[in-house]
Amino acid sequence: MLAWTIYISFLGVLVLMLLPRDDARLARITALTTAVAGLIVALMGSFQQANPAEIVTITKCAWIPTLGASYYLAADGISLTLVVLTGLAAVAGILFSWNIEKRTKEFFAFYLALIGGVYGVFLSFDLLLLFVFYELTIIPKYFLIARWGSTRKEYGAMKLALYSFIGSHLVLIGLVATWAVARTSLGHASLDLKELAQATLPLEFQKWAFPLTFVGFAILAGMWPFHTWAPTGHVAAPTAGSMLLAGVVMKLGAYGCLRVAMVLFPEGARMWSGTIAVLAVIGIIYGAGVALVQKDFKFVIGYSSVSHMGFVLLGLATLNTVGLSGAVLQMFSHGIIAGLLFAVVGRMVYDRTHTRDFGELEGMGLSRALPFAGVTFVLAGIASMGLPGFSGFVAELQVLMGAWKAFPVAAVVTGIGIVVGVAYTLRAVQKAFYADGADRTNMTHGAHALEPISIPERLAAVMLIGVSLVVGLYPSVLLNWIEPCLSSPLFERLLKGGAL
Repeated sequence: MLAWTIYISFLGVLVLMLLPRDDARLARITALTTAVAGLIVALMGSFQQANPAEIVTITKCAWIPTLGASYYLAADGISLTLVVLTGLAAVAGILFSWNIEKRTKEFFAFYLALIGGVYGVFLSFDLLLLFVFYELTIIPKYFLIARWGSTRKEYGAMKLALYSFIGSHLVLIGLVATWAVARTSLGHASLDLKELAQATLPLEFQKWAFPLTFVGFAILAGMWPFHTWAPTGHVAAPTAGSMLLAGVVMKLGAYGCLRVAMVLFPEGARMWSGTIAVLAVIGIIYGAGVALVQKDFKFVIGYSSVSHMGFVLLGLATLNTVGLSGAVLQMFSHGIIAGLLFAVVGRMVYDRTHTRDFGELEGMGLSRALPFAGVTFVLAGIASMGLPGFSGFVAELQVLMGAWKAFPVAAVVTGIGIVVGVAYTLRAVQKAFYADGADRTNMTHGAHALEPISIPERLAAVMLIGVSLVVGLYPSVLLNWIEPCLSSPLFERLLKGGAL
C-alpha cells in the first residue's frame, strides 16, 4: 500500500498537466485531493505494519541485473515516521498555497513531483533507486523557487541546486566505491541496502568512504559549514517551497546520513563521530546566534532551521539508541514546527504586508490586525523553543540525553544554543506582533485592509499544531515505530557497544 504514496503523487502531476491552463480552482482541488490521498495511504500503511523493527518488503523486482540493482521498496519504523511527515507537510503546503494564481497548475505539478520524489527516497532500499529519487527532487525545487519565489529567487534556486548536485556527486562516488568493494565480499553484485549492510568492508575503506558519503548527504541536511544554501533557499522560496525545504527536503539529507552512510560504514561512523558532534554543536550555536541579529523575519526562521537541524546531526553522532531515536524524532518535529513557522512568516505576514523587515512590521500592530497569525506564531515559537508539551521538547531532550553519554561537553555547550534559541524566538514575537511602539489604530497597510486569514490556512495551522501537541504529550506514538528499528540487525554493527 505504501508504494501508492509515490504513484499517487506522480499520477497527480499527470492529471494536472492535462487540466486547462486557466482553471486555477480545479488545479488546487486536484493537488489537495492528491496530497490528502497520499497522506491517507501513508497513515493506513503505517498503522497496518505490525512490527516496526522489521523491514517489510513492499515490492521488489529486477531492474538492472548486471549491477545487482532492483526496484526495491520497503519500510521499517523510521521510514514510516518520515513518510507520515511527508504526507502532513504536503497537505499543509497546499492549504497554505491556496492563493497561488500565477500558472497554478504548473506550480502544483512541480510541488507534487517533489513530494513523489521524497516518498521514493524514504521507501527505497536499493541504493541506486534511492539515489534516483534523491536526484529527482532537485529539479522541482529549483523551478518552485526560480519561478514562484521572491528576494533573489534565481540566485537562491541556483545556489540550492548547485549545493544539491555537489552533495549528490559525493554520495555517488561513495556508492560506486561501495558497490565495487562489497562485490568481492558478497561474491556477487548488489545494491540491496540490507545485503550491503552485512558485507565486510575494509577499515581503511570505511575511513574515507564514510565522511565522503556522510558529508554528501549532510550538505542537504544543512550541516555547518555547508549550510549557506539553506537560509538563502528558504527566504527565496514561496511559502509552500519553504515549508517543504525545511519540513522534508532537509530530512532527505539526514535520512541518507543515517540509513546509508552510518549503516554501511559503522566503523567509519565511530571514527568520525567526534568530528560530527563538533560540527553539529557549532551549527546549533552559529544558527541561533545569526538568527538573533537578523532584521528580516524569514531569515530568522531560515537560520533557526540550521540550528535545529544541528540537533539531528548531534543525535546521529551519539551512536546510541536514545540519541539516534531523538534524531529521528527531531526530524519529524522540526518538519512540523519549521513548516508552520515559514507558513506564518511567508503566507500570513509577508503576502499580506509585503514586508519582512522588523522595522516596518513593528509599527503595524499585527497582533490586532492578524490575531490568528500572532497566536499561531507564538504557539509555533513555543514549540520551537522546546517547551514541554510540544514535540520539540521530547526530541531535543532525547538528543541531549544521548549526547550526555557520548559527548558530555558537547551536551553542555549545546545549552548555549538553546538559550539563544529562546532569545531569538521571543525577539521575533515581540518585534513582529507585539511591539510597544505599534499604533493601536493601525489595522491597515497602505490604503488596503489586510486580508483576513483564510479557512484553508486556519485548517493547516491547527493540523500542524495539533500534531506537535500529540507527539509532545504522547511521544510513544512515534517512538514505538523508531526505537524497535534501532535494535534490528540493520543497525546492530552501528550500535555495537553504544546502546543506551
